[in-house]
Amino acid sequence: MGNKPVNRMLKLKDRPMGAVSSENFELFEEEVLDIEEGQMLIKVLYLSFDPTQRGWLNDIPSYMPPVQIGEVMRAGAVGQVVESRNKNFTEGDLVQGSFGWQEYVVTDGSSDFMPAQKIPEGIPPTSALSVFGVTGLTAYFGMLDIGKPQEGDTVLVSGAGGATGSVAGQIAKIKGASKIIGVAGGSDKCKWVVEEAGYDHCIDYKNENVGQKITELAPEGLNIYFDNVGGPILESSLACIAQKARVVLCGGISSGYSMKSLPPGPSTLMNLVIQRARMEGFIVIDYAERFPDAIIDLGRWVSEGKIVYREDIAEGLENCPETLGNLFKGKNLGKQLLKLADPV
Repeated sequence: MGNKPVNRMLKLKDRPMGAVSSENFELFEEEVLDIEEGQMLIKVLYLSFDPTQRGWLNDIPSYMPPVQIGEVMRAGAVGQVVESRNKNFTEGDLVQGSFGWQEYVVTDGSSDFMPAQKIPEGIPPTSALSVFGVTGLTAYFGMLDIGKPQEGDTVLVSGAGGATGSVAGQIAKIKGASKIIGVAGGSDKCKWVVEEAGYDHCIDYKNENVGQKITELAPEGLNIYFDNVGGPILESSLACIAQKARVVLCGGISSGYSMKSLPPGPSTLMNLVIQRARMEGFIVIDYAERFPDAIIDLGRWVSEGKIVYREDIAEGLENCPETLGNLFKGKNLGKQLLKLADPV
């Protein structure tokens, strides 16, 4: 290469105890290293923001090791190959992988979290991180493999204005569920959930009594509850399940994934026994070998207009901490992304 680009990156400075702040990260600049045989240089274009990233900042065992002090913050991303000595990738390829909060990455493509892979032609770079990315796949496997929607089911999805929740409810409708109810924060989100995402109803948890509204909208009980938030909404929903209900535990964003304090457990757990119901958690990476088939299904449903999705795009590397924090304030509508550069 001629003039080597400078890589700007955000490394973890100290672990947040509560909300994420820019004070927890430090900006570094380094000249990009020469690539070796088997490696490639990628210019990062878009970063993905997911609630689980907050959990990776806690120094506790989880399905992924915590990000270490002094490490570049881990994140899924889309980038473009600038230079390659890897036989599987050529200059100009659009790729997705675990590239982190930085503008360039030198990699051989391997990763425990998200190995690099080419984005199929016809898929916009941002969609590879949203409806065809981890959030869309989470909705797909959580709803189909654990929720198992059937004709006539009444389904409740919390976090319905988010990237996973909005898609989960639409998949249940595709599979024949008769009533899809969302829970979201604020009238604008609820309006989008009903008018665009096709939900039958949406409960505004900021301005309505969630338990009371579930009872009104689902008098015969919930057959499926897809939980993205935990906390009081999980407690209210468990009180309203029908016999043989399936409760899908996807996330607990209401806790903030903070180490400051853990949310209290729901007092309504005994209803699982009374209603002979099942509650199960999952991590989407366990389904990695089935991702290609899921993306084919999602692609077909998007092209047929059966799934709509929304992307919320921030800009600028220095805004990464605030953008991650915004997920826990409910500021995003749809998939939260951050743009670093345009593809060439």
